[in-house]
Amino acid sequence: MNDLFETVPDKLAAPPDNAPLAERLRPRVLAEVIGQDHLTAEGMPLRIAFDSGIPHSMILWGPPGVGKTTIARLMATAFEADFIALSAVLSGVKEIREAIERAAVNRDNLKRRTILFVDEVHRFNKSQQDAFLPHVESGLVTFIGATTENPSFELNNALLSRATVYVLKPLDDAALAQMFERAATDAKAQMVAMSDGDGRRLLNLIEQLATAVASKKIDKVDTKFVETVLTRAARRFDKGGDNFYDQISALHKSVRGSDPDASLYWFCRMLDGGADPRYLARRLIRMATEDIGLADPRALDMTVAAANVYERLGSPEGELALAEAVVYLAVAAKSNAVYQAYNEVRAHIAQDESRPVPMHIRNAPTKLMKNLGMGKNYRYAHDEEGAYAAGETYLPDGIDDPQWYRPTDRGLEAKIREKLARMRELDSKYRK
Repeated sequence: MNDLFETVPDKLAAPPDNAPLAERLRPRVLAEVIGQDHLTAEGMPLRIAFDSGIPHSMILWGPPGVGKTTIARLMATAFEADFIALSAVLSGVKEIREAIERAAVNRDNLKRRTILFVDEVHRFNKSQQDAFLPHVESGLVTFIGATTENPSFELNNALLSRATVYVLKPLDDAALAQMFERAATDAKAQMVAMSDGDGRRLLNLIEQLATAVASKKIDKVDTKFVETVLTRAARRFDKGGDNFYDQISALHKSVRGSDPDASLYWFCRMLDGGADPRYLARRLIRMATEDIGLADPRALDMTVAAANVYERLGSPEGELALAEAVVYLAVAAKSNAVYQAYNEVRAHIAQDESRPVPMHIRNAPTKLMKNLGMGKNYRYAHDEEGAYAAGETYLPDGIDDPQWYRPTDRGLEAKIREKLARMRELDSKYRK
């Protein structure tokens, strides 16, 4: 059989002593799974599925190191099924076909179920995902897909309709500590913090620490030693994935909500996770125009200047200018009036007819154009009282004072609002 397949025996025996620690501590029964009580505890969905004696296809969605592969293996053991594991990174149509052929042999000759586990299933394209559908539909295989990406975006609707989606949570500190207790007793707090919700990462850190202790012949493991020996893992952050967009959303909403502390927190979290500061600079400029606008036009100047400072200084010096812009945006007066007006006008134009420019505001550089009436009766605003031609109209015929731009009473827009109100009052008097 193709070496991309991975199989497990009917009963999960203890792995050899030279296996990685994460493998040696892998749960042998569902009750040993840590941190997913919302799925595995008594009366919860996966426990019910295991107890029912009838396997069903599922998608396990969650970050790395939280037990997706373990649960798939445990299901194969619980139902005495043949376990075929494929990696979407390494496999293609050929491997899928071989797996289906093996499943047919299991059913027809061995009278045995097959659980087909596909790791990182989101990496299969749509046609590869389609290849599973008839065999899931017929019951030839029980399909279990594991993904770190949102299934709604990455998986076929047809496949989703045939599989139950279970969401696995990142391991909290209590779960990581429980896992730690199974593996070691020293330097627990530091290593739990370094693991950042990833169980496999924690176990690998423990093994790294054990190797360092053995090689250095050190008996005592304290905080200083842990910090010296172990390199801190990067925070959970996948560029382009759900965590990335969740965090930029949190930053944007914190700025919009005028919370400088939360805004700085999410900004620094993204830097810590490896986000490109130039991307963050572009998003800050967007926030300045979308959420602050004319309530404080200096916000746009501040963000553009911060982006330029970063281009000149780079990291880490330039990041302080971006942080300053983050705080300014958070505390600035807020208005999305321009943003809303822009969207409303765009929507109006998209569904409206192509209205001609009114004759009195057309350009008339030639005598012929003037004779045709272009520019006739145009009132030059600077020649009017207060530089405002009261009662003049500039929109095409058929569009009467739509008031798309509705300034707020916050920041500079409060003065803009007062001015527009005065001008509309003058217009009303002039047009009587």
